Amino acid sequence: MQSTPALQKLLDELERLPGIGSKSAQRIAYWMMNTDRATVMRLAEAIAEVKDTVHFCSRCFNYAEGDLCEICQSDKRDTSLICVVSEPRDIAAIERTGAFDGVYHVLGGELSPMEGIGPDELHVADLLRRLASEDVREIVLATNPNVEGETTAAYIARLVKPLGLTVTRLASGMPVGGELDFVDEVTLGRAIEARREL
Repeated sequence: MQSTPALQKLLDELERLPGIGSKSAQRIAYWMMNTDRATVMRLAEAIAEVKDTVHFCSRCFNYAEGDLCEICQSDKRDTSLICVVSEPRDIAAIERTGAFDGVYHVLGGELSPMEGIGPDELHVADLLRRLASEDVREIVLATNPNVEGETTAAYIARLVKPLGLTVTRLASGMPVGGELDFVDEVTLGRAIEARREL
């Protein structure tokens, strides 16, 4: 794509976004160039507004515009049930299911010694403070089902179990509509281990 310095700057910035390669950056840039100015300005204003107004909830570290996020402010949530997730985007995925009515705690990542991420870089101490000051009966560990997520879940479980709380882990296994011969061995093994009586 032949570009002016301003257009090249836009392309360079778009390509820095996660999941945006050069082709996607070109499509977005062409769209911006061919759409009306008001539409592009609304996008620019929305980006600036989110950077100016959204921060982390002081209780759970989800995204919030006030001191507390909407979930922490809600009186319809079961505050005795805390789902521990790695990132705020994980909350959105769980909320879409409509199956969870508790509250959350965002760690801000997962343990990864190779990348220099230990417990002090995560909101683990904040979680322990919450457990000491709030009436909690169960912790649901919903970190990713990968090495870092499993390590993080095991670490938190070791810290929390002596407090006398129920500690659970999201089940993992067969996807609905999947076929056995397309499922990897780890997923299939977990599905067998987590089988239930019908």
